[in-house]
Amino acid sequence: MDAFVSRKKRKLPSPKNSTATQEISPLSKVSPNLTEESTDFKLALLSSLHPSVDQDVLLDVLLAHNGSAEEAMRTLASQEPLTRKSSAVGYQSSLSSFVASSGVSAAVEKRLLSKRGKTLHLFSPADVAKHTPCSIIHNFLPATEANALLEELLQEAPSYERMTFKLFDNVVQSPHTACFYVQSMGELQRQKTEYIYNGGLLTDVRQLTPEMRKVSPKVEAAVNSEVAIRIASHYPNARKLKYQSPQPWKPNAAFVNCYDGGTESVGYHSDQLTYLGPRAVIGSISLGVAREFRVRRIVPHEDTEGTERKEKSKEISDAEGQIAIHLPHNSLLVMHADMQEEWKHSIAPAQAIDPHPISGKRRINITYRDYKASLHPKFTPRCKCDVPAVLRVVQRKKENWGKYFWMCHASNVPEKDGCCFFEWAIFSEDGEPIWKKKEE
Repeated sequence: MDAFVSRKKRKLPSPKNSTATQEISPLSKVSPNLTEESTDFKLALLSSLHPSVDQDVLLDVLLAHNGSAEEAMRTLASQEPLTRKSSAVGYQSSLSSFVASSGVSAAVEKRLLSKRGKTLHLFSPADVAKHTPCSIIHNFLPATEANALLEELLQEAPSYERMTFKLFDNVVQSPHTACFYVQSMGELQRQKTEYIYNGGLLTDVRQLTPEMRKVSPKVEAAVNSEVAIRIASHYPNARKLKYQSPQPWKPNAAFVNCYDGGTESVGYHSDQLTYLGPRAVIGSISLGVAREFRVRRIVPHEDTEGTERKEKSKEISDAEGQIAIHLPHNSLLVMHADMQEEWKHSIAPAQAIDPHPISGKRRINITYRDYKASLHPKFTPRCKCDVPAVLRVVQRKKENWGKYFWMCHASNVPEKDGCCFFEWAIFSEDGEPIWKKKEE
């Protein structure tokens, strides 16, 4: 506790006078002038009374009660079973129960986020929707249907491959295996001969499996329902975001990923928008072993040079810490239209995993996507290497934050250097591309 008490003092608002705070409590017996004590002193006392509660949770509860240790103690006494840490899953409570019971203002609620260098773990759908650009549905499919889908894809998974690409000057492989699925044989042939990924053609494209075909309409209906809820409850004036498509989301392709064991993962990234367009929505089913899906907000910054830029970028990227969403078997995660442009996501390595009765240590993940016909490679710009350009968005620099552009992607392909092609992309309010007239 000495180390905890010695932390830098933080100032909290003075608690408002109330009959509740005038009652005698165990804390007031320890220090009659508790309202004048430092934040760290209050936290140390709360920690001694509630040793099973994470210290970050204690701080947030204290903030929620405007610095009143007595009121925080009462809330903790009534809610402690919800705040206990579990070593099995690394549980760290979110604070929806405290917010609901204490009437916290909107200004205070905004502080109930991850902190720099910390990970906030979220489990409940309400907390996920509130603090991230995602929503989650637990027990999405009937148990027998989810298990049948898992068993079918486990039969497919041994033939999946690791994607190879160039990172800076090194050729690397993805840390997990994957495969691409489409609905029809005609689309399969088009994907193999017309669409470019990482600067080249895909060799392994498959038709949806029978169980995937059964599930697709359910995913489509659920995602569209969640999108409508998101627009009504989270976006300004209950209207879709600029560049977000007003058309119903209709998946016509799916990437299936297999993570075999806790060491297989994927680092922080944003999904490629080339064929999805701006403000893309993705529906993702998790099957088998539960893993952590981590998200981190992208914080734009002023342009700097050289080493200073790299250090500043690293510092800012961790300014708000990260949020971990627990993805159990048979859950559907919806990545909404504010995800790819403003956040990055990852599947974190796991030191220990709880084996699943069907998949053992493996996790299967299906990400359903809506490819736009208007962004077929026959329409998109080609760079000087004669490779269809890739669509990106400015995420880091404040000056051009949120602007889309086309660039050469051949530099990501082994044995190719790429070129300096760059062109700003233009889209309508509904996210449809507006192509520049080609010079004669």
